[in-house]
Amino acid sequence: MKITEVRIKLMNNKDDRLKAFCSITIDGEFVIRDIKIVQGAKGYFVAMPSRKMSDHCDKCGGKNHLRAKYCNNCGASLKNNRVRKDFKGKMKLHADIAHPINVECRKMIQERVSAAFKEELEKSRQPGYKPIEIDEPDDDIPEIVS
Repeated sequence: MKITEVRIKLMNNKDDRLKAFCSITIDGEFVIRDIKIVQGAKGYFVAMPSRKMSDHCDKCGGKNHLRAKYCNNCGASLKNNRVRKDFKGKMKLHADIAHPINVECRKMIQERVSAAFKEELEKSRQPGYKPIEIDEPDDDIPEIVS
C-alpha cells in the first residue's frame, strides 16, 4: 500500500487545537477524507475520521448523541451514564469511520501527513499563497449504474 497523494487544508483558528483537515489517496485508487491534524501535548498528531456515537430514546426511539440530556425528538429526559468505556476506562464518545489496523500503517500515515502538513505550513507563509481545495468533485469518475 502506498499513499500516492496528500492534500492539506489549513485552518485559520489560531487558538484551536485543530490545525488542518486532510485527505489521502491510497494507491491512486482510494481516498480517505476528513483526517484531522491536531496540536497535542507532544506535537501534532493525526486523528482519523470519526462520527459521534449515539443511542435511542426509550420513550420514542429517537436518535441522540450520548452526552444529550434530553431527547431531540420528544424532549424526554435521558438516562445518565449511557456512555460505554473503552478498555482503558475512558468514555467512548466517537467511533472511527476508517483507521489503520496495525502500528506500521498508522506510523506511515502519521509520517506522510505530518510531512505534507509542514510543507503546506511553509507554503502558507509565502506571498500569494492560495490554499488547495481538498473536497474537489471527482468529475472523471464514471457514475455506477445498478
